[in-house]
Amino acid sequence: MKGFRYLQNVVTLELDQAACIGCGRCLEVCPHQVFSLAEKKASLADRDACMECGACALNCPVKAITVDAGVGCASGMINEWLQERKLRAPSGNCCS
Repeated sequence: MKGFRYLQNVVTLELDQAACIGCGRCLEVCPHQVFSLAEKKASLADRDACMECGACALNCPVKAITVDAGVGCASGMINEWLQERKLRAPSGNCCS
């Protein structure tokens, strides 16, 4: 999803570079290429592309990344999808 944009300067994502061990897991799990690796440390390459899914924070072995997962775009997209499914669901038994 290259080129994705949320709102500028509102994301809750924070990176403690001093705590980073340079494992690269954040780069592997981020769906929007928010992170880059420079001088054996992660850095925020495109902070405003973060959708606050929380994958980076969950996979950081040293907890160098924090984000309020579920408050941003990811939460909005999931809630919209669930609402659409609810509206399209047939009445009666959902599993028939």
